Formats: sequence, structure tokens, C-alpha cells
Amino acid sequence: MERKDSGSDEDTLLFRQTVGEVRPLTHDLADAAPPRPAPVPQQRLLDERQVLREMASGLFDGAEIETGEELVYFRPGLPHALVRKLRRGQYAVEAELDLHGCRVLEARTALSAFLRDAQACGRRCVRIVHGKGHGSHGRQPVLKGKVNHWLRQIDAVLAFCSTRPAHGGTGAVYVLLKRPNA
Repeated sequence: MERKDSGSDEDTLLFRQTVGEVRPLTHDLADAAPPRPAPVPQQRLLDERQVLREMASGLFDGAEIETGEELVYFRPGLPHALVRKLRRGQYAVEAELDLHGCRVLEARTALSAFLRDAQACGRRCVRIVHGKGHGSHGRQPVLKGKVNHWLRQIDAVLAFCSTRPAHGGTGAVYVLLKRPNA
């Protein structure tokens, strides 16, 4: 292809100085549209704001929140109202066992004896403190999982769940026991 000289050398030099270095295009396609911005989860943001408003208003019930750390168990056939009442801490706690500092074998023995005595005395609701594991190796609860397993195996236990924050939260459980002759 032959180039026409459309201007003086002086004009060409001025043009090159003004424009700077030029590179040829690698393709001849234009971008169709600029990239879209990341989506904003509007409904989730609205839900989170609503939760914060409810917490600030005093209408918030912490027992209704599931964080994955709570222990909840009830035998099949129990009325849901009974379980709800237990989770809300509406049963009077008639006896308490604190397993802090116990080794696993000591805790198992103490738990069995405590529940046997509580049922024999006609106690209906007891509290067992297993701890959150903050003093354990790796800061993981050791007795929490054991207590969860042991309580499910004991026939006298109708239901149990993590306590309200004022009674130990996820570091303790309310236990609902069968009546002695039931």
C-alpha cells in the first residue's frame, strides 16, 4: 500500500511528539459493555437490619437463635410445648452438678450418681454445667460432647438443652427427668 504525503515533515514530527508512541491494535473488536458491578444482597441486608432493630428494642429472645453450639435433645412423643418451656428456662432448676475440672471418668461417675439421686428425690429439672472448653487443650470442650452422648443413653432423661445465657449458655444444660414411677 502506498502512502500519500499529506503534510510536511514538520507537521509529522509535531504529530508524533503530541501523540506519543503508537502500537497497532491486536484485534478489531470493541468492548460491548463495561463489566457489571458485583450484586448487592439487598434482602439479606434488610433482614440483618431488622434483627438489629429487634435486638435493640428488647423484643429479642436469645433462646430462639440456633448457633450450632447448642445441645438439644428430646425423646420422641414429648409435646413441643414442653421442649419450648425447657429451652426458655421456665422450669425451676431443683439441683445442679458442676463438672468443671473433672476428668472424663470422674465426670461420667458423678453424672450417673447425680441423676440417680435427683430422680430418686423426685426432682424434675436439673442443671449440669459441662463448661465451654476455654481451659482445655485447643480451647475445645471435652465434656460437652461426652455429656451430650451420656444423657441420650440414660433412660431417666426425657429431654435436655443448652441453658439460657444467664445460667451458663452453651456451657451447661437443663435436663428434664422422668418422674420416679413413670
